[in-house]
Amino acid sequence: MNAINNLKPSREILDPIEVASRDEISALQQKRMAWSLNHAYENSPFYRKRFDENGVHPSDFKTLSDLSKFPFTVKTDLRDCYPFGMFAVPREKLARIHASSGTTGRPTVVGYTKNDIDVWADVMARSIRASGGRAGDICHVAYGYGLFTGGLGAHYGAERLGCTVVPISGGMTERQVTLMSDFKPQIIMVTPSYMLSILDEFRRQGIDPRESSLKVGIFGAEPWTNAMRAEIEDAFDMHAVDIYGLSEIMGPGVANECVETKDGLHVWEDHFYPEIIDPQTGEVLPDGAMGELVFTTLTKEGLPMVRYRTRDLTRILPGTARSMRRIEKITGRSDDMIILRGVNVFPTQIEEMILKCEGLAPHFQIELTRKDRMDVMTVHVECTPDQSSAEARMASAKELAHHIKSVIGVSTKIDIRDPESVARSEGKAKRVVDNRPK
Repeated sequence: MNAINNLKPSREILDPIEVASRDEISALQQKRMAWSLNHAYENSPFYRKRFDENGVHPSDFKTLSDLSKFPFTVKTDLRDCYPFGMFAVPREKLARIHASSGTTGRPTVVGYTKNDIDVWADVMARSIRASGGRAGDICHVAYGYGLFTGGLGAHYGAERLGCTVVPISGGMTERQVTLMSDFKPQIIMVTPSYMLSILDEFRRQGIDPRESSLKVGIFGAEPWTNAMRAEIEDAFDMHAVDIYGLSEIMGPGVANECVETKDGLHVWEDHFYPEIIDPQTGEVLPDGAMGELVFTTLTKEGLPMVRYRTRDLTRILPGTARSMRRIEKITGRSDDMIILRGVNVFPTQIEEMILKCEGLAPHFQIELTRKDRMDVMTVHVECTPDQSSAEARMASAKELAHHIKSVIGVSTKIDIRDPESVARSEGKAKRVVDNRPK
């Protein structure tokens, strides 16, 4: 049995900066920030124009608080500069190019120099080690490979740490479980929604997931809740740890939870400088306040990012297992927030309510429609195999509607479906389908 307590967390680190004093970290940030702002201005035509338009120059940066003088960067800037207009090095100096799927407009293109790839591998290795991974562990990478940054980011980091990598990518769920049973990995890196599909496959094959070799799951690429953490940890008898990243800043490995505490994600502040702003006004908020997460890269050569608005909602907290500050688990995004009859709703809130209901599986999709000029939200959710009777489904639907109404404050239609009838995802889960008239 792979009991979760058998993995004894320790505060071993890969780099002394992880536990340096705040003064040492701030001094390093200030030095690297000055370099990054100057690098962006001198070498990226986009940033030179943007800084000039806003009347700021890298020489205006004297202390870290001066960063607020500089303009924000947003996702549409990358699309407007498609494909290579934002890079700060000649294209031939790029070692690799990644891009978003391009589901909305032009894809977001990002690029890395050889040094950027090395830094990325370093912070990913740091993240896997903080999660409880060790050199010599087998790491099953089920993030998608290709233009998506998840698979190769995890792969290079696991190799840098000294792990044996199984680069299976996403999909082929039956084969995923077969190889886990045969290869016996200690680590899995995957989106949390796809981990639930893997869990379903374990059970379909009649394999007890608690008897698997897995000790640590490192989950990212989409928001997930502590309730889902508890569900996965109980199902597999392993640690479930959160990782955060985005391709515009680096990819996975910008921040990571430490397995010792699982109390928020430590930002690797020697490479990525975080701010929290008011999403409406852009005002910088103090540590501890909830708002939109903004990042400035400190060492990135190919594609420096100055005050990039992530649209992710969280808050900055003091360090615990590491000296570097933490962000809370992402609660949602300022741009995927559902406003339903004047109430703000996030898919993660719906997930929390589903996990409270016996007889419901954590596979769901939210559909938005409009009837008589009134927005309607329907939650399509699967029942568990043992809850097939009409009476049981009705009771589960009533319970879920009650939780959503009492906690979130909106009335919702509930559609209880058969097991495996809600669309599965092998990458990021598509939680919201908006069928309202445009």
